[in-house]
Amino acid sequence: MRGITAKRYRLHPAQVVVTGFALTILVGTALLMLPNARVGPGGASFLEALFTATSAVCVTGLTVVDTAVYWTPFGQVVILLLIQIGGFGIMSFASVVGLAIARKLSLRSRITAAAETKSVGLEDVKGLVFGVVRISLAIEVTVAVLLSLRFMLGYGEPVGRAIWLGIFHSVSSFNNAGFALFSDNLMGFATDAWICLPICAAIILGGLGFPVIVQLRRQLRSRPFSWSIRTWTMNTRIVIAGTIALLILGTAYITAVEWSNPNTLGAMDWPGKLLTGFFQSVQTRTAGFNSIDIGQMDSASLLGMDVLMLIGGGPAGTAGGIKITTFAVLFFILWTEVRGQVAVNVFGKRLSRAVHREAITIALLAVGVIIAATAALMLLTEFSLDALLFEAISAFATVGLSTGITAALPWPGQVILILLMFIGRLGPITFASAIALRERHTTYELPKERPIIG
Repeated sequence: MRGITAKRYRLHPAQVVVTGFALTILVGTALLMLPNARVGPGGASFLEALFTATSAVCVTGLTVVDTAVYWTPFGQVVILLLIQIGGFGIMSFASVVGLAIARKLSLRSRITAAAETKSVGLEDVKGLVFGVVRISLAIEVTVAVLLSLRFMLGYGEPVGRAIWLGIFHSVSSFNNAGFALFSDNLMGFATDAWICLPICAAIILGGLGFPVIVQLRRQLRSRPFSWSIRTWTMNTRIVIAGTIALLILGTAYITAVEWSNPNTLGAMDWPGKLLTGFFQSVQTRTAGFNSIDIGQMDSASLLGMDVLMLIGGGPAGTAGGIKITTFAVLFFILWTEVRGQVAVNVFGKRLSRAVHREAITIALLAVGVIIAATAALMLLTEFSLDALLFEAISAFATVGLSTGITAALPWPGQVILILLMFIGRLGPITFASAIALRERHTTYELPKERPIIG
């Protein structure tokens, strides 16, 4: 009887991941509600703490209070830890702690970590988890040193303050969180390449996804002077090619549309315009920093950024969105249908029908959730469709960019954003694991019939 009961109530990996994220958010909420986490008398309200904790764990960056002045150093440290845990992945982080003690992973831990990292085989999980930690810390430390030196030497910040700013923004950027310790985010550094470029590099690397970073690291160690793209997996090829293409297109589009806008790029010289355009294009990879006032951008720019945010970054990383690979599969399916071909072939390999279904399902679910949330926000507020759609996509794709309306939303609207951040961070993971667990085979097939399409 005990075995039957245990089996009945045992959580599968997707449920473990969701539970881990939810519990971490609740713990973070409790810590942020402590009186010593907030500047001034009393603690933060439950909604303020919950929103901030969710945004940090889901590595989004949307805020309802000013991170720079509302939270004490203790509160900011809590936010930083939540970002780091959320970026690593709750169960991957727990696995690292367990490995440090036992030096081995249980089968259940491997399955759970595989659900987060999208590992192909269970035998890869142990190496991938440790690789994630080593690479993440190496990148974060490097960027933190560069930023700290710039804050210290370029802006005269005291040593302790400069180091803290460097560490916080390094972790926030690599984990694609977008939290900043300046009231205007990074608008004061819009044309400072020594600040913007290291942050962009960390965001891009974090947005590639851990499997891609691990593969590139292995190739760099084994063949430092003779790289071969042929040895890359399809996932690595799609993510890198897609990232480069989207960064170029995003930079060109944002820079062109905002070139003469006096409230954004208009007053800058051309190098500053290019740097800022590139910086904001990188942020749509689901990071969320802003070096210009998003609320002053042209509606055409917001629409283009909506698309880029929804696409997101690479799978199994810190980026959000439907992921570059999902968008690429949809594009190749469309291209195959237009050309009248039967099989979808990518880089000399054929995509299975199951991959088609997964990509289409994830994309349609994402669009459906965003439309429903936007409609609900329109019923609750008087803000424009542009602003509300941008806010909904930013929350679902865990980007963190905002036109400035987040704090002005009524509490039901903020709850909607909390749900969007949670679903956006965990939805694809849960969906992928659920498909693997619920797959069923039947001994018969129903007769075929085609409806009229188009």
